[in-house]
Amino acid sequence: MRPPPLRMDSRSIRTKSNTSATVWQVLPWIMGLMVLGVCAAISLWWARRSPKVLKRESRSLFAPEDSCCETRHSLMTATIRDMIELTTSGSGSGLPLLVQRSIARQIQLVDIIGKGRFGEVWRGRWRGENVAVKIFSSREECSWFREAEIYQTVMLRHENILGFIAADNKDNGTWTQLWLITDYHENGSLFDFLGARTIDANTLVKMALSIATGLAHLHMDIVGTKGKPAIAHRDLKSKNILVKSNLTCVIGDLGLAVRHNVSSDSVDVPSTNRVGTKRYMAPEVLDESMDSRQFDPYKRSDVYSLGLVLWEIARRCGAMPDEYQPPYYECVPPDPALEDMRRVVCIERRRPVLPNRWHSDPVLSAISKVMKECWYQNPAARLTALRIKKTLANIATVDHFKL
Repeated sequence: MRPPPLRMDSRSIRTKSNTSATVWQVLPWIMGLMVLGVCAAISLWWARRSPKVLKRESRSLFAPEDSCCETRHSLMTATIRDMIELTTSGSGSGLPLLVQRSIARQIQLVDIIGKGRFGEVWRGRWRGENVAVKIFSSREECSWFREAEIYQTVMLRHENILGFIAADNKDNGTWTQLWLITDYHENGSLFDFLGARTIDANTLVKMALSIATGLAHLHMDIVGTKGKPAIAHRDLKSKNILVKSNLTCVIGDLGLAVRHNVSSDSVDVPSTNRVGTKRYMAPEVLDESMDSRQFDPYKRSDVYSLGLVLWEIARRCGAMPDEYQPPYYECVPPDPALEDMRRVVCIERRRPVLPNRWHSDPVLSAISKVMKECWYQNPAARLTALRIKKTLANIATVDHFKL
């Protein structure tokens, strides 16, 4: 006889289906807990490892010269410019603050290359590179702080603005030194360069165009979340312009600069009591008729000073160059007072003399026209820095003259 077929009652079937459903419900939770466990284990491992890695990397980047770390060589060979590009993507100016402290502590001062009312400028060495170190006296702390602040303006970095590296204070045992570290240019200031050398038409246009380009960048307002405010220099002169190895120029010494606050349409004026150089002051500055609450007058004052700098450069150009002289040398003493400059520029309305030989030279003639449009008595009639830049660029590309 065949055995009767097995029959499962309804209760057994329900129990089995419930067990199967429970397994499929719990399984995702078990999988999730396993994944979380693995992630937690990896995080714990990385947390223990990370401080050691960071410590080793920072030690290799900022180690003293006699460090023996194996990773030191590749990082030590990075130039200051490489480090700035890596850490700021070229958008800012200078190195991050912690890095600035490390570099400043390792610089060796070599020799003095200049002196001013703020203090001294030294040539320094850092890992085989020359740097310029501007050392402010403790009385000039406001000037030091202001210049460092302006140099670190976002988007300021430009090939025709002096490259800022770091700002730091250093205790030498007797008093605290305030350091401002920038690129070093062995040709020195434009003032020194023109006093020692003559130039050709090619160099004249190259220098003039680079200065105008730097000033146009300063004056430019770059709009955006990380934009750059418009900046006016307020002390533009040949001593505050440096000559690069390729004979283009960079604008430096931003201690008196003012920034334009677009949102409030106000001017951020430094608290320092310093004023610009009297010889280069525009008429409206000398007679105190300039509206210091508005930003545009500051830019127009810069343009006037630029015209005088162009005159200085042009005098040293050509087959029969004139000996170097500062603007208004024939009208005022070597260290003129405000009254001297006010009399010559505002009352007598005199301007630097243009030599006759310039009229027969196409380049000098063209640049002399730019000069005259820079130093109009009426500030509103002067060219803008951007217009000067474009005009000089056109002079550089005419058929008879190529850069």
